[in-house]
Amino acid sequence: MGRGDWRRLDESDVRVRPGKGTRPRSKRRPEHADAVTAMVIGKDRGRWTCAVDADPDRVVMAMRAREMGRVSVVVGDMVALVGDVSGRPDTLARIVRVDERASVLRRTADDTDPYERVVVANAAQLLIVTSLADPLPRPGFIDRCLVACYAGGLEPVLCLTKADLASPDSLLAGYAGLDVPAIVTRHDEEPEGLRERLAGRITALVGHSGVGKSTLVNRLVPAAELATGDVSSVGKGRHTSVAAVALPLADGGWVVDTPGVRSFGLAHVTADDIVNAFEEFAEAAEECPPNCGHLGPPEDPDCALDDVVADGNAGAERLASLRRLLVSRSGGGGDIRTES
Repeated sequence: MGRGDWRRLDESDVRVRPGKGTRPRSKRRPEHADAVTAMVIGKDRGRWTCAVDADPDRVVMAMRAREMGRVSVVVGDMVALVGDVSGRPDTLARIVRVDERASVLRRTADDTDPYERVVVANAAQLLIVTSLADPLPRPGFIDRCLVACYAGGLEPVLCLTKADLASPDSLLAGYAGLDVPAIVTRHDEEPEGLRERLAGRITALVGHSGVGKSTLVNRLVPAAELATGDVSSVGKGRHTSVAAVALPLADGGWVVDTPGVRSFGLAHVTADDIVNAFEEFAEAAEECPPNCGHLGPPEDPDCALDDVVADGNAGAERLASLRRLLVSRSGGGGDIRTES
């Protein structure tokens, strides 16, 4: 068409692309019947590392499919993959679905932060790693990890490291009323009891920096070669784990090493979340007055949990331990009394 010929055009010659608001859109989405199941074992800058059928020898890199939007995908999630799942270099699959989570370990930055952070999904147990010395144990942090376990559906396990430097007896006595399994390790011995506890299960590890968490992981999974840091002179360790990563165990199962944390916020946890994890008190809690904090008198004089102890259906030590966790959740302290 020559210069000026545009004057001979009419509306039938002009094509107008409809705007986004006028395009007909279908609500139908592909079913992805050919998708394969995989476990998310790592994440880095918008890419997820996945093990097809939870097989550590079949590792695939994947991105989140556009139709998923901003659905959260974390380490431990079981997902559906489509596309190239060969795992060859420079290939990329797509995550098209995230299965329902059996358990979730969540935390917030602090007790006033409204935003939950999912640390790991589908872990069967949480290994709470704390050292007996250098740095000293922090029972408040342990209590908060226990609260997160009970609220998220994980089984808690205490792992006390550096037993060659201090005795674990007093710390273990403080948790006798909770019946939490405990494993004690030493720097100069192999953690054989720990290997048996972890075999065949997905286990998340959490702990302050410097307590020996990465050292344990290096012993359990020598191929991991995680960096280990020395504890500083003020008792604070260096953060040697920067992102959650799942590592396969020789005897089956996975360990999820999480970044070292200095705080464990519980803004997302309610008092009832904790009480419901204690079967002997859960039913009685339904008889408590509205907004009961289950702390007993004087804060909650009509709390029905005291009746469970008075009737001989639970021990006073068990209730005292429960109420200590409730106080820890609220960020408080002090003595908790138990009526008997």
